[in-house]
Amino acid sequence: MVVMFVSVGQKFMFLNGGPYFKLNPSISFYTVCETIEEVDQAWEQLLEGGTVLMPLDKYDWSQKYGWVQDKFGVNWQMSVGKMNDEHQKFSPTLMFANSQAGKAEQAIQFYTSVFENSSVVGIMRYSASDPDVEGTVKHAQFRLGERIFMAMDSSFPHSFSFNEAVSFVVDCETQEEIDYYWEKLSAVPEAEQCGWLKDQFGVSWQIVPTILGKLMSDPSRSERVVKAFSQMKKFDIEKLKQA
Repeated sequence: MVVMFVSVGQKFMFLNGGPYFKLNPSISFYTVCETIEEVDQAWEQLLEGGTVLMPLDKYDWSQKYGWVQDKFGVNWQMSVGKMNDEHQKFSPTLMFANSQAGKAEQAIQFYTSVFENSSVVGIMRYSASDPDVEGTVKHAQFRLGERIFMAMDSSFPHSFSFNEAVSFVVDCETQEEIDYYWEKLSAVPEAEQCGWLKDQFGVSWQIVPTILGKLMSDPSRSERVVKAFSQMKKFDIEKLKQA
């Protein structure tokens, strides 16, 4: 059901979620490689059975960059750069398209107001000579806690938008934290289920108590815990402990 792993300090969680939601380019992982050889090697592996969205080539922002959707549907933007500039290997990148096009800056201001120790790192806007809406976000970086995120607007018609196929997990120590993030982020009541919510921009989040892993790893109670939280929308830590 769930697989968790860490790559270069970044935790990933994979779920077998069935056919309900399809991965798409609305959320990709901008990946910094320190050498051209590293980009080439990763690109070759990710491309096997996958699809090129932007060819691996030299661009204004990188001596070698490409965008690939791998055989599982996960999207990667591969770029040569310096880790000491980017501060992390993988940066989730949100593309605001279709009904959300032009809302990237509004979303950045919202997210950085919700999470402590957050800030806008930088925003580059489309100019009059760019093939998109002047003044909207061409590329932006912002920090939520210890993590760098990226965002961009695209006014072109796309066949995809944000959905539950990619979500962001917020680990909470207390019920007060869970209540706070739930109140701030949840904007689509019908999407609330088992700690999942959807915000005003359509981005999905999982608001999860840190104790859940410990409870789930106890064979004597894990089944009862699953039964308990499957009936919840917002997690209730005390009810999980009592299960």
